[in-house]
Amino acid sequence: MLVYLRVFKESFSFALNALRNNKLRTFLSLLGVTVGIFSIIAVLAAVDSLDKNIKDNLAGLDKNTIYLSKFSFGPTDVPRWKRDNFPQTDHDDYEFIKRNVPDIAASAYVIFGSNETVRYQAETVTGVTITPVSSEIYTIEDFKVENGRFYSELESDTGAPVIVLGADLAENLFDTFNPIGKQVRVYGRKLTVIGVLKKVGAGLGDSPDGRAYVPANFVRRFMNGGISGLPGAVIIKPANGVDLGAFEQVLKQKFRAFRGLKADEDDDFFVNKLSGLVTFIDAIISTLNIIGWVISGFSLLVGGFGIANIMFVSVKERTNLIGIQKSLGAKNRFILFQFLFEAVVLAVVGGLVGLFLVWVIAMIMNGVVEDFEFVLSFGNMFLGFMLSTLIGLISGVIPAISASKLDPVEAIRTGM
Repeated sequence: MLVYLRVFKESFSFALNALRNNKLRTFLSLLGVTVGIFSIIAVLAAVDSLDKNIKDNLAGLDKNTIYLSKFSFGPTDVPRWKRDNFPQTDHDDYEFIKRNVPDIAASAYVIFGSNETVRYQAETVTGVTITPVSSEIYTIEDFKVENGRFYSELESDTGAPVIVLGADLAENLFDTFNPIGKQVRVYGRKLTVIGVLKKVGAGLGDSPDGRAYVPANFVRRFMNGGISGLPGAVIIKPANGVDLGAFEQVLKQKFRAFRGLKADEDDDFFVNKLSGLVTFIDAIISTLNIIGWVISGFSLLVGGFGIANIMFVSVKERTNLIGIQKSLGAKNRFILFQFLFEAVVLAVVGGLVGLFLVWVIAMIMNGVVEDFEFVLSFGNMFLGFMLSTLIGLISGVIPAISASKLDPVEAIRTGM
């Protein structure tokens, strides 16, 4: 064991000296590995960060929540022309489900939001997503109100002209002023601010912090929310402990009967489960990881070829020295380790530089981008280190073997 440790130490020292004596060549080889490791770890860290922020945003929601709508949240075999002819999910559908489907803990009717302009005196914010939804959404999505309150069931049913603002929207409109009780203008109408939601940060799609919520029945007064009008959905939270498969079947049967669909007719609606959306997101994240590996793999390949090329050049330059070492009794394994460690050290240093650059960018991103946490996990850092080592081993093994097999006499004669 002591002999192998000595060989390791001497080979490592020799490799470091060789790298120091060829700084430009070392830098160019190191650059290829640095770019490769940086590409892979940066992509993996970005995808992991996106996945974490989306999952954190969905953490407060019940994964059993169901969205009944004419739209599918995931891939479907139903052709586009057929889906386009599905009727909109309207308020009557919501009322029927609320009254006739058992085992529902809460249900809400939502009209898919539109981008509107919100004004308060001289302040104007454009492109704000206004979400008309019934009051039960407060229970289903576990909203947290920072200031004021959410609108009540009575206000929701009567379509009261009230509005609840996201944290960022409230800050942009009112700055340091208390917005509760103030009137803003939306849809060309005045609405009273009754609440401001707690800041939640970026998530899937538009952040709730930049949105506003109004009673769906308020919007239905002046916009067509019927079966051929505004796109909507019924959000359903099943009661705790129910069999979700059986619940979904009952829901479909009753809603098909309400829609007047015959036994041989296909559904003209989709039952979208939030758990299915999470699975769909996981599939997208996995695809992004694969794409990142493929694209970044080319960078690693270039870096590996660069190291292999430099190591072949290094073997040729030091042929005479190899012959002298062998004539003095150096074993083949010493020569092998000497060049192999040189390749590994070069790759590892390049990989560490790549990891350092990813870490710097992560710190900058976290300082500049609000409400989004850029994560560089220990797992990804360890993966980068192991990939660097593997690249060095693979790239250096053939040059190292060729160096170890040189005949000492021929090597000395060639180097003269």
